[in-house]
Amino acid sequence: MLTVVDIELLYFEDCPHWQVARDRIAQALAETGNAGTPITLRTIDTPDEAEREAFPGSPTIRIDRVDACGPTTGVGLTCRVYQTPDGPAGAPTVTDLVAAVRRAELRRH
Repeated sequence: MLTVVDIELLYFEDCPHWQVARDRIAQALAETGNAGTPITLRTIDTPDEAEREAFPGSPTIRIDRVDACGPTTGVGLTCRVYQTPDGPAGAPTVTDLVAAVRRAELRRH
């Protein structure tokens, strides 16, 4: 069983997808035996803050400070688009998040 040190969900206030992302993170954690792991919610409010945080768009999920869905280009207060089997979406799939948790597990061993 993995105890994830840090899971952050970064988003801007008007993001229509951050709550879906939060729910999918919780589901992925449950599926990997990590139910109850705290998810730190962080709002990114300004372009300067987006730059400081290397924020590629909302929602962004970091597990142990690593972007859960891989490297991105660009920084700013924008919606992030995730490629899924059903086409572009505003949040990663549970399957992708389970894979990200598993990668974090491998990095810890």
